Amino acid sequence: MGYLLRRLFFTLALGAAVHAAAHPTDGDTAQYVTTRLAVTGTVEHALNLSVADLRQLPLVRQGGAKAGQLENLKGVRLRELLEQAVVVSRDHNDVKKMIVIATASDGYKVVFSWSELFNSPVGEGVLVYFEKDGQPLGDDEGRIAMVSSKDIRSGPRHVKWLQSIEVKKIAE
Repeated sequence: MGYLLRRLFFTLALGAAVHAAAHPTDGDTAQYVTTRLAVTGTVEHALNLSVADLRQLPLVRQGGAKAGQLENLKGVRLRELLEQAVVVSRDHNDVKKMIVIATASDGYKVVFSWSELFNSPVGEGVLVYFEKDGQPLGDDEGRIAMVSSKDIRSGPRHVKWLQSIEVKKIAE
């Protein structure tokens, strides 16, 4: 069973990485701007949050790497949003079979395992952010974005125009 889960997770992650080329390159990013974030799936309380709603949660400031420079990002840890939504777990092993899919308005998707977010250093660095260098995000990232700053390469799991977070149980 462990092999099957690892294989499925790898396949989903590879699919997300291949989709990376789908970000628009024509410069017209205004059509992708998102102003709300939905948290859905295997949760007790679905969330539909604006930037103002996110500002009411415990905020985090962190630096994120971009072309060798550090940016000051302000937002909420993805872990905090999942705790607010309350991931449904009938027994303590259910969470080991769950993935979290972050989706952008242009269709770009990235995947995290529950264990990665709650049982590894990666979870400390997954930030849903709405402010960079003291300013709201521009159209090039949308009003809400996400980055996994503890990844060796943060680009593949940098989600511009973040519109949804979905929790899924992938095995019984």
